[in-house]
Amino acid sequence: MGAPAGATAATSSGTGTGGGGGTMGLGLGNAARRVPRTGARTVPRTRKARLRVAKADPWSVMKVSFLLSIALGVCTVVAAAVLWMVMDAMGVFSALGDTISEATSSDEGGGFDLETFLSLPRVLLFTSVVALIDVVLATALATLGAFIYNLSAGFVGGVEVTLAEDE
Repeated sequence: MGAPAGATAATSSGTGTGGGGGTMGLGLGNAARRVPRTGARTVPRTRKARLRVAKADPWSVMKVSFLLSIALGVCTVVAAAVLWMVMDAMGVFSALGDTISEATSSDEGGGFDLETFLSLPRVLLFTSVVALIDVVLATALATLGAFIYNLSAGFVGGVEVTLAEDE
């Protein structure tokens, strides 16, 4: 009387051998052909999951922030070196140095020498010290931020994140 649970219902009245159906073609029976339901979605459904970040591990936050701040420090030193070389090639330091030396000169001395004060080794040393301080401070602040997040997440439950699957 009823069809088995796994069978697909036939919607056309062909014989299954390619007789008058025109759409059957390869001699397959009606039960082998899958017909979509009316009103069914043709676009695959995106799965979503709502998760909550209840705790951030301070040790892993410290490791990641240390590596990122080292990368930022290296980028800062390289950028300062490239900027200094470009400005030196354009003659900025010599033009400014001549102007400052002339403005600060007196009868006894030659004035302030900007080119020796802003030499490449001195600029790179200053930039390296600033980058080192940045590494220490950024790592400490990120780790402290993880501890504070863990304390506040205990009260309010943490940050809620919705993840979606791409297809």
